[in-house]
Amino acid sequence: MHQTTYYLCQIIITLFFFMLSQFLRLSNQLAIPPPLPILPLPSFSQLKWQQRELIMFFHFGVNTFTNREWGTGDENPAVFNPTSLDADQWVETAVQAGVSHVILTAKHHDGFCLWPSNYTAHSVIKSPWKNGHGDVVRELVNAAKPRGVDVGLYLSPWDRHDRRYGVSKDYNEYYLGQLQELLNNYGSVREIWFDGAKDSDTPNMTYYFSDWFAMVKELQGTINIFSDAGPDVRWVGNEQGFAGTTCWSTINRTSLSIGNSSILDYLNTGDPKGTDWMPAECDVSIRPGWFWHKDEEPKPLDELLQTYYNSVGRNCVLLLNVPPNKKGLISKTDVSRLKEFRHVIDTIFSTNLAKNCSIEASSRRGRAFGAKKMVDSDHLWTYWAPSEHDRGPYWIRLNATNRRPLKFNVVRIQEAIGLGQRIAEHEIYVDGTKIGSGTTIGYKKLHRLEEGAVKGKSVMIKITATRAPPLISSIGLHFDPFWHPDRD
Repeated sequence: MHQTTYYLCQIIITLFFFMLSQFLRLSNQLAIPPPLPILPLPSFSQLKWQQRELIMFFHFGVNTFTNREWGTGDENPAVFNPTSLDADQWVETAVQAGVSHVILTAKHHDGFCLWPSNYTAHSVIKSPWKNGHGDVVRELVNAAKPRGVDVGLYLSPWDRHDRRYGVSKDYNEYYLGQLQELLNNYGSVREIWFDGAKDSDTPNMTYYFSDWFAMVKELQGTINIFSDAGPDVRWVGNEQGFAGTTCWSTINRTSLSIGNSSILDYLNTGDPKGTDWMPAECDVSIRPGWFWHKDEEPKPLDELLQTYYNSVGRNCVLLLNVPPNKKGLISKTDVSRLKEFRHVIDTIFSTNLAKNCSIEASSRRGRAFGAKKMVDSDHLWTYWAPSEHDRGPYWIRLNATNRRPLKFNVVRIQEAIGLGQRIAEHEIYVDGTKIGSGTTIGYKKLHRLEEGAVKGKSVMIKITATRAPPLISSIGLHFDPFWHPDRD
């Protein structure tokens, strides 16, 4: 009897430990879920916009033919005659520059419309171009769609031609009518561009931005609205293409108003306590002016590259204006400079020394969030996450795997912004020596080292202040052969 009881107990104990081992094995196979996001979060359209990094503006209109930047509104439509206009060439120029999204000035401050609007004769219908049957908006849309390039439009609120301007109700009805024409008749528009430019002689003129924005979202739900106050993309606060060294994608919309010069610094830096996700767009022209002028040339390559580092490299999208000339073509000098610009960017970032390093981290959340996720091909939805018990400071260390030291002068860091922007301060060390520091990271932070190239066997990124545990989607060590700090 006792022996039977003994064997029965042994079987029960063996069975218990077998079931426990099976449970533990199954537990180890279950995926640990991702961490909770930190609000606010980007929309699908905002994420797609951010990943473009570089987009293109086409300033084109009567100013192109009158050699002005701001037209008076008195121009004769007959001056607009781009005899060789080729929107396919515009799009091809964009594609070769690595651009997948372009924006056209459908109407600038002079009020001249590049499409045949039903609400005004001050448009291409009074132009000798194509005997008044031309439509620049249509030509661009038709050229862009087969190449997979998305189109955005700028419809200037300020209209120096239309007699209704200055009578708020009448002009806003006119403006809404044109807005409906553009958003109903030309397919999917990915970005609509608003600014607060206004005639100082008509201070009582009021723009019904809330009505405009509501109409835009009703007509095209996936569009991004750009303005000083978003709601989807905000102005960076200057036309030099520079974001602040601190640049949050978060901001408070209630603190913003369109055309308010007192908020430029706030637009430039954003707000870590912001309740709205509204990343910044950096607009700048490849030439000194926004419209084409015969006596101007494209900016030097090193100046464009500096702009790239100070926009894309500071958590923004760079909107680079490339104005068509009087013939209706992108000038050969601009095409050539854009090809050089793309070649330089590809040369710098095509090689990532971090991929050949062993990678350590202060902790990890689980197998799915290991350090190697920072050097895979997904720069958004795979990422390193620290253990929920890790309270920081957090760190990542890249170690050279052969005897040769790492030589680089650019450090790239990217957050998994789909779960919110988190990092507020960070530092960079090479072989234990601090070589750089910064505040925000966001979608992309590029540190171009001020002292030039460094060499080392170990690189550590230390995250010292956050809004929530950091989630790093990608890191890179790159060499920029075009960077010569001694020349500055």
